[in-house]
Amino acid sequence: MSRSRGSFLDALLNFIAALFGRKKPIVSQPPQAPANDPNAPAQVVVSKVLLLVYDPIMNDATGQTLSDQQNWLNTDALVTNFVADILYNSHNMARYKIVERIDVNEFPAKVDGFRYTPLTYMDVLHKVASPYKPSEVDYYAIIKQFNLLERIAKAELDEVWIFSFPHAGIFESIIAGPGAYWCNAPPLKKTEEAQRRFVIMGYSFERGVGEMLESFGHRTESILEQTFKRIRGDANLWRRFIRNEKNAPGKAALGNIHFAPNSERDYDWSNPRTVRSECYDWLQNFPEFKGDIRNVNASEWGNGDIRTHHLWWLNHIPHVAGRRNGILNNWWQYIINPQNVRL
Repeated sequence: MSRSRGSFLDALLNFIAALFGRKKPIVSQPPQAPANDPNAPAQVVVSKVLLLVYDPIMNDATGQTLSDQQNWLNTDALVTNFVADILYNSHNMARYKIVERIDVNEFPAKVDGFRYTPLTYMDVLHKVASPYKPSEVDYYAIIKQFNLLERIAKAELDEVWIFSFPHAGIFESIIAGPGAYWCNAPPLKKTEEAQRRFVIMGYSFERGVGEMLESFGHRTESILEQTFKRIRGDANLWRRFIRNEKNAPGKAALGNIHFAPNSERDYDWSNPRTVRSECYDWLQNFPEFKGDIRNVNASEWGNGDIRTHHLWWLNHIPHVAGRRNGILNNWWQYIINPQNVRL
């Protein structure tokens, strides 16, 4: 995504704050626009990604890495397929560009400085020992090591993807920068130097593209919840989008990343029961709904396949021109760029 006018204002306001000795940076908002505008363009969002791959060397003599030793998946293939999935299912509105890949052949530090060794990690993987506590990775060490705040501020990068392994302690998603908010994890504080908000995604080469899409789905849920937080009642279209038969009998739409329209519990994507849903109305008619409500079941979203369900769900996210109640009808402009969300 290109550096926006909002990003320039962030930098200017923070410079002024520094001149007057203010310690707390000023958090600017996206430019105010008319609350309703049917002609507001649906803009393509391009995000520049730094790819960090934590793949520790397990044998110094051979140079064999953890992923090779365990015969886990190829990171390049995962990234290629995931990027293609997002491009297609966002209706070409969300485009990721990997601008740099850095392979880090070590175990990342935990928040207290602990690092696994090949021996201690394999004991955990083989359940000979319990996972280390505290489990969380030291994000601030990663931010410092790779100069992330400055690179985000300079618009060299727009977000960061970290590939790692079980027990690495990396959240599926987390937001840093001024005004950072919950994104399936608590916001990273004291990162205002970035001058704009950015997401750090956590993926695993031990899992597949379906699990990557699930992490991305939770990011989507968090960002859209924040986007619509001021909208009440039926005008909150995000709340309408995530309805399912269990929590809104007779009013199901798309459900959420864990709950299909007919699910009765988390991950119940293979449920064969038929329910009424307005999912076709969302895909074909949004924002001018026409009451297209149909009978649907798991055959619509892959009969339990994780990747197929998540792609089906993402494909229904609005992506068209216009603005209603201050919210763009192209929700991808918020999902990919969290700086666009008004706080």
